[in-house]
Amino acid sequence: MQIPVFTVDAFTNRPFSGNPAAVCLLENDLDEDLHQKIATEMNLSETAFVRKLKPGDDFTKSSCFGLRWFTPANEVPLCGHATLASAAVLFHIQKNTNSVLTFVTLSGELKARQVKHHIVLDLPLYTAYPQELKEVEELLKAAVGDMIVQDVCYSPDTKKLLVRLSDTYERSALEELEVSAQRFLSAEKTGKVKGLILTVKGNSSGKGHDFYSRYFAPWYGVLEDPVTGSAHAVLSSYWSEQLGKKELLAFQCSHRGGELKISVRSDGRVDIAGQTAVVLKGNLT
Repeated sequence: MQIPVFTVDAFTNRPFSGNPAAVCLLENDLDEDLHQKIATEMNLSETAFVRKLKPGDDFTKSSCFGLRWFTPANEVPLCGHATLASAAVLFHIQKNTNSVLTFVTLSGELKARQVKHHIVLDLPLYTAYPQELKEVEELLKAAVGDMIVQDVCYSPDTKKLLVRLSDTYERSALEELEVSAQRFLSAEKTGKVKGLILTVKGNSSGKGHDFYSRYFAPWYGVLEDPVTGSAHAVLSSYWSEQLGKKELLAFQCSHRGGELKISVRSDGRVDIAGQTAVVLKGNLT
């Protein structure tokens, strides 16, 4: 059985930046254990599996597909950049004729649509609530050392901890921070954190980026993720409230880096738009 596979760099318009995801198109059901084996073999932060929901479905003509995401270690409930990559494969390579694609996932139905040079993802918006500092003191120390922390919030829906550095810091301080994410595993004592977001306010006066972030998920086998849609489903809610804005421009300042255009909606969802670059096409044999 041959499985078409693609590597797509998401949240960037040029190859070898943004966040790479593998995308597999499944004509038929795959043995359950093969999903994880393939994701481990691809060894990217996520491998997406797009599957037909009915026998008569077609990757060019159908508008609704199943979608699952796997890290090299396990399945995850939501992955924004691999959803963006999956939509790019369907729109740009399969030449799917629909204006909107729907993906049936563990996080419900997610939609993707093309708007000029971007693909817009319709994702859930997750609230982060104030977190008792004492509970996560050791984790904070492992993450940011002696840097001044302005705010710490926790998103129970996503199990992500959001740590906002003091506004006295600029983007460069976040970029230069040397993080040993492997240490987070022993430092996290609560058992409830599965992802750590570090973020700092941008210095935009109408132009430029509203906020910057980095994201770490060693609990899922991903020490640092280059550009993370699911983390921005939390960040969007937080920064929209902090800045009093519904339209935001974000930059995740990992080594590869990537930009996200954000529109917080009134229905409890968020539109996150990004560009993509396809860098590899092949077949798993």
